[in-house]
Amino acid sequence: MSSFHFDIQPIAGRIGAEITGVDLGAELSDNLIQQIRQTLIQYKVIFFRHQAIDANQQIDFAQRFGNLTAAHPTVPSLPEHPEVFDLDYGRTVAPANRWHTDVTFVDRPPLGSILRAVDIPPVGGDTLWANSVTAYQDLPPHLRSLADSLWAVHTNAYDYATPQYSEKQKAYRAIFESTIYETLHPVVRVHPESGDRGLFIGGFVRRIQNLSQTESNDLIRLLQSYITRPENTVRWRWQVGDVAFWDNRATQHYAIDDYGNQPRRVQRVTIGGDLPVSIEGKHSQAIKGDSAAYTRQVVAV
Repeated sequence: MSSFHFDIQPIAGRIGAEITGVDLGAELSDNLIQQIRQTLIQYKVIFFRHQAIDANQQIDFAQRFGNLTAAHPTVPSLPEHPEVFDLDYGRTVAPANRWHTDVTFVDRPPLGSILRAVDIPPVGGDTLWANSVTAYQDLPPHLRSLADSLWAVHTNAYDYATPQYSEKQKAYRAIFESTIYETLHPVVRVHPESGDRGLFIGGFVRRIQNLSQTESNDLIRLLQSYITRPENTVRWRWQVGDVAFWDNRATQHYAIDDYGNQPRRVQRVTIGGDLPVSIEGKHSQAIKGDSAAYTRQVVAV
């Protein structure tokens, strides 16, 4: 087993680090896995360059950090790999060019996501990540106090007030919305491992509980602006074989759609998470849709 220490190279001031000296296809010791986990919690997103691993090895690595979810609540998985979400942009999935945290429309969003670069355009197709913990810390005290008390409804239902999509994107949306989920999450989430508070919003938020849609939109826009400030972000320029591992409980991300008709294909595996908890100790609540099949929970009969 590999038990040596690795090198950490921070990429930006508040988020992101590259780990060197680790072969993700090797048999990694429990101690090394724990070191990687602690690095993830500290830096929020970590990167491994030029990893010669396949889908099976990606799954094996991800399983060291917890039970895996199904590929997606509504979108089919990679054939023969029910844990792998195959994101073949321009062919099978629509661009993810909006700030979001993965699958927050279910009651137990993933702990983290591990993304492997399969086919990358020569120019463009970078991904941005943002630190939602430092964003919360940046809030003025009165705005922070307001955010502490708010709950938001997250859903995968398409917002038809947004700009028009192409026919291909509409077809993907139909699959994405084949089962509608809604969940009530705290706007400020307490991280279950670090204890840090962070803003838990993003692209799947539709409204703030007990506020009108107009009020919700304005408040979400204001809070979101703190998350996506350049000071809270890191940008990764992909190369084939790269692996990114992010803490879904403390980040948002944005896949930049600037590569035209060039191919861009990445594959994601997600690690099951817990029920988010507010600063008052209250847990998220499912409103619509049963996520047990996605989260692979055992359902009592």
